[in-house]
Amino acid sequence: MKKDYRILPCGDSAVTVQFGDVISPEINARVASAAARLADMRLDGIEDIIPTYRSFTVCYDPCAIDSGALLHALRKACKAKKDMNSGKKTVFYIPVAYGSEFGPDLHNVAAHAGITPLEVVRRHATREYMIYMLGFLPGFPYLSGMDPSLETPRLENPRTAIPVGAVGIGGKQTGIYPIASPGGWNLIGRTPVRPYDPQQAPPVIYKAGDIIRFVPITRAEYTRIAAEVKNGAYKIKTEAR
Repeated sequence: MKKDYRILPCGDSAVTVQFGDVISPEINARVASAAARLADMRLDGIEDIIPTYRSFTVCYDPCAIDSGALLHALRKACKAKKDMNSGKKTVFYIPVAYGSEFGPDLHNVAAHAGITPLEVVRRHATREYMIYMLGFLPGFPYLSGMDPSLETPRLENPRTAIPVGAVGIGGKQTGIYPIASPGGWNLIGRTPVRPYDPQQAPPVIYKAGDIIRFVPITRAEYTRIAAEVKNGAYKIKTEAR
């Protein structure tokens, strides 16, 4: 059987397995499936498995696992072709206060799309978003599934400071800023939930392959949930699939 992937060395303690040159749900499903199969093998010497849109990188200890054993495991992990909807997923319902000081660019997105701000919120909050990968910042989710009508160019002049929990749109993508950061995405809302907390285990609440649903909330609900999050009393709504 002809291989539809490439194994590329990355120095003396890492290797990347690449499945294609485009971003697609099918390729990302192959990445998730193979990475999960490799993790399930629980091989000594594998220190980290890092999935991306179209590949995953394996960091390993060459003193604990030799290259032949690693290559054999990688080829075995890559053989199975699972359906893109297979495997265990968790749906995270993320509460978001849209507009006003929470989403100062909501009107810009609406004007670019030729619709009302309320319609932007409706279209943004009625979709399911699969997490392709985590990157840029700890816990920053790169999401698929945004309504194409909401595509909006990044800001010409990026902000030097974006608050924790900001929900933005950058080009064809939407995402959540898990920590304070500079950034050029259009901010349409903010969640009081903290996707990343280095004091928790695991520090990021979701993983690649999980699903996010955004749930509109009022200013009063934002204040209440933020207080519960601060006190450790808030439990995010999830659904297993």
